[in-house]
Amino acid sequence: MADRSIQPEIKDISNIHIPDFQEHQLDNGIPVYEVNMGTQEILKMEIIFHAGRPFEHQKLVARTTSALLREGTKKRKGSEIHEMVDFYGGTLSVPVNLDTSNIVLYSLTKHFEKLLGVLSEILLEPAFPEEELEIFKKNNKQRLQVDLTKNDVVAYRAVTENIFSSAHPYGYNSHAGTYDDLSRKELLHHFDRNFHAGNCKIVISGKTSPKVINLLNEYIGKTLVKKEAVKSQVIEMFPTAEKVKIHLPDTLQTAIRLGCKLFNRHHEDYNDFYILNTLLGGYFGSRLMSTIREEKGYTYNIFSALDPMHFDGYFYVGTEVGNEFVKPTLEAIYGEFDKLKKEPIKKEELKMVQNYLMGFFLTNLDGAFNVAELVKISKTEDLPKDFFKNMVNRVQSITAEELMMLSQKYLNEEKMWEVVVGV
Repeated sequence: MADRSIQPEIKDISNIHIPDFQEHQLDNGIPVYEVNMGTQEILKMEIIFHAGRPFEHQKLVARTTSALLREGTKKRKGSEIHEMVDFYGGTLSVPVNLDTSNIVLYSLTKHFEKLLGVLSEILLEPAFPEEELEIFKKNNKQRLQVDLTKNDVVAYRAVTENIFSSAHPYGYNSHAGTYDDLSRKELLHHFDRNFHAGNCKIVISGKTSPKVINLLNEYIGKTLVKKEAVKSQVIEMFPTAEKVKIHLPDTLQTAIRLGCKLFNRHHEDYNDFYILNTLLGGYFGSRLMSTIREEKGYTYNIFSALDPMHFDGYFYVGTEVGNEFVKPTLEAIYGEFDKLKKEPIKKEELKMVQNYLMGFFLTNLDGAFNVAELVKISKTEDLPKDFFKNMVNRVQSITAEELMMLSQKYLNEEKMWEVVVGV
């Protein structure tokens, strides 16, 4: 019998194996990435189109087109589609992304063909009913009206718009008039330009088989037309950082967001900054949490994030504090920047961050669907084949001195947009 009074030995994670995947090509040229793992008779399929904001001809048309894809075809009403998916125990979703428009289907293996037939119909003959578009516009304008009373939402909108500018696909914000300008004609135009075989990738995971791949070819590879991919509408902009104060009456707390434009996953400093961000505010034991939440008690939650997109990326810090703690919180955040720039972190703290990240990577490789998510990121963003292996190696090998030099390079107050929203 094990002695439960004795703590188990803590062992380092020395090696992480990234499972292989198979690559296929449908008749129309669509690449299919297959992650064949697991014992349960269930499949996840994600169809990815490069049809997000960088590829739209009108603001919000990408998001609206995706949102209304499931709301009817020339043969079926939206309610019929939802009922059929439910009847066969599946789920069909269209998550919102900045760069891509994705369609995610979960299905029991035995019902995959039936649901794939419905999905194929959606891709070939979407209806975009006028009445559904009007409901979408009305609901989103109402939601926007509520959101604009929340200081954290206003702060997030302001910091991203200032970092990228309101003319940038990653920077513009929605307004009531933006929704009013949408029409069924524009949705059809966006769909026709972007939802085709020349602009598509598929990731299939779970308990797959040759039959599953053949069904994909039958319902999508032989039906979806291939066209030339639309070029992105991203224009590089470099606004000068400023401090912005937005007055929002009757708020008990003040929202703080500060950040700057950085880079995507292809940048040479991405892996190192990913580690630095984790140390600063990317997990519960981070510097910002330890100092500003636990030691000073200014806030319940504070975090930092590195948000990479296909064409760019940004870093930001976010928190909500009592109105009387705004100034000391900002000083404390910049104080943590300065410490990282001037003092190499201690061996024990670096080891804690390394262990946390290695455990996090292991979690992300637990099961077919998690592995498929890594495959999707890699293939959608055209990352090198050894990208994730290199990240694991970098977590294990980075030094305190390298993190200090990286902090000196990027964590500079004068380069940070500072947005404060409150009374």
